[in-house]
Amino acid sequence: QEIAYRPARVLMQDFTGVPAVVDLAAMRDAMKALGGDPEKINPLQPAELVIDHSVQIDSFGRKDSMDLNAKIEYQRNQERYAFLKWGQKGFSNFKVVPPDTGIVHQVNLEYLARVVFAQENNGVLQAYPDTLVGTDSHTTMVNGLGVLGWGVGGIEAEAAMLGQPVSMLIPQVVGFKLDGELPEGTTATDLVLLVVEMLRKHGVVGKFVEFFGDGLDHLSLADRATLANMAPEYGATCGIFPIDEETLNYLHLSGRSEEQIALVEAYAREQGMFRVKGQPDTRYTSIVELDMSDVVPSLAGPKRPQDRVPLSDSKRLFNEALTALKAERKLESHTVSGSIDGQDFELNDGAVVIASITSCTNTSNPSVMLGAALVARKAAAKGLKVKPWVKTSLAPGSQVVTEYLNQAGLMGDLEKLGFHVVGYGCATCIGNSGPLPEPVSKAIADGNLSACSVLSGNRNFEGRVHAEVRMNYLASPPLVVAYAIAGTMDIDLVNTPLGQDADGNDVFLKDIWPAQAEINALIDSSVNREEFVRVYEDVFKGENRWNALESPEGQLFDWQDDSTYIRNPPYFEGMSKNIDEVSDISGARVLAMLGDSVTTDHISPAGAIKPDSPAGKYLLEQGVQPADFNSLGSRRGNHEVMMRGTFANIRLRNLLAPGTEGGVSVHLPDGEPMSIYDAAMRYK
Repeated sequence: QEIAYRPARVLMQDFTGVPAVVDLAAMRDAMKALGGDPEKINPLQPAELVIDHSVQIDSFGRKDSMDLNAKIEYQRNQERYAFLKWGQKGFSNFKVVPPDTGIVHQVNLEYLARVVFAQENNGVLQAYPDTLVGTDSHTTMVNGLGVLGWGVGGIEAEAAMLGQPVSMLIPQVVGFKLDGELPEGTTATDLVLLVVEMLRKHGVVGKFVEFFGDGLDHLSLADRATLANMAPEYGATCGIFPIDEETLNYLHLSGRSEEQIALVEAYAREQGMFRVKGQPDTRYTSIVELDMSDVVPSLAGPKRPQDRVPLSDSKRLFNEALTALKAERKLESHTVSGSIDGQDFELNDGAVVIASITSCTNTSNPSVMLGAALVARKAAAKGLKVKPWVKTSLAPGSQVVTEYLNQAGLMGDLEKLGFHVVGYGCATCIGNSGPLPEPVSKAIADGNLSACSVLSGNRNFEGRVHAEVRMNYLASPPLVVAYAIAGTMDIDLVNTPLGQDADGNDVFLKDIWPAQAEINALIDSSVNREEFVRVYEDVFKGENRWNALESPEGQLFDWQDDSTYIRNPPYFEGMSKNIDEVSDISGARVLAMLGDSVTTDHISPAGAIKPDSPAGKYLLEQGVQPADFNSLGSRRGNHEVMMRGTFANIRLRNLLAPGTEGGVSVHLPDGEPMSIYDAAMRYK
């Protein structure tokens, strides 16, 4: 049955949100050209945009890395930010969370989500559930709070902003029953990687997943948010949790008003949406069950989130994956020697060159963040250090994280191992990992090495994290620290020592791994309501750079013809009040024929722009030097770049052009090889 779903609000991030706001600005111009009132073009539903996708890790391992990265971020993105600041002033019902505040989904979880709305309609105060669509796949994270929402394309989000419903079929709902509790030494990250593996095998594409069972009593709200976050990775439209006492506790912790909390509880109970222990099970399309006592420490990789790797078997499975990769691509490699900051090193296949504590998936969870910091403290106390070739970074999804790390006295311990805060944004998780140190980059190239990253993110597709890194593993923040110390994936972390202490004794992972009771005690003493209130009391105001940024005024945007970031799109040119009939498309040609596991990363990549790609050539023609290219995602406000960046993923393999990678097609019927963009333009 088809239904019209009208979400209560729309959530955006800057990569996908900028083109949506560009379209709204263009609509205002079109409205004026047709003799209408431009002021009528406004979001009808609350629309909130968090700037989080633009910070890159140019500097790392320094106290001032965050400030340096923010400075470069503003230099790169001044035009985009000025445009968004104009939109914040020019549109009603539209708010912008400025840069260097946090990651959209964590800010949504900790502050923006209402859970239940209260609004006056025709003089009557009405309550209704908080629901949303977002222009990002991981919008699903807020389902951990009992708020229904998922990611959509820009057109759907714009339609929702303008009051149009999203047309959808009533979904099948798969119940995921959780029993027991996580065993000592495991994390919510280990749990979600197992859930991803299980649900991929079960098949939940196009379906909702609802978590239920007595195991929910042993999951914190942050644990639930981790499970909800990775719904795109297990293939579901969303993975939702019920509202219950834990939801109310989190709303209080995160600084929501007592009036709002009382509304949420009263509404949820009245509507039968409030979970109580021992309630009868719901009828589902199908049910998947997991006893959480079966969870073991795990990673996932090297190129898909569903390819779970038990830590105890990680060395063998890494070597199998490496052998398969080298055979598939006919790669030959050899050991390379180098030197960095006065330290000599040897680099081999499997070297971990990026270790990043990143992503809303995990940095929203105090348990794994404090756990990582304790691993760092215990490792440093035993004299362990990070290998010199590892680029380390800490990119929290919220400033609350640094508040409680400082409160616990643990920030310094992370910094001793190079995990300094590099910014509050998506960073490594979306490929904004920045350049590798030159000696490391050279060694990888000279040896044709299959280097690795280990990150606490949610995606590890080929070419996503870094163009020079072939193998990428998802892991909990404590394991990220451990692999930074090990410096290689070619190690059995369970049975092989990470190093030796000052007395020459072997130090194993178990020697530096904190007990859950130790972590829980730190959560109780260091994570509090006051931190959330302090961080979010002026969240839309921004810091000095944002406030000093000049932006246009007026109801119409002042387009600049020479801009390569923000361009007036041609969609409304020649538009009249007379609507043409829809005509058939005939004689169309295939541009790309693709295999399985095609993701949004393949369709519309957000990463680096190659100078010899269609987008790179366009920018060079406009006088932009490669050093100033920024990223494909940051230039989506320019339709000329967005068109040329479509299907430009460096690992895309088009079956029309066998043996090629990177957005290559053939023109038909003559078979001339060319880029997908160039083929499309020739057909046009």
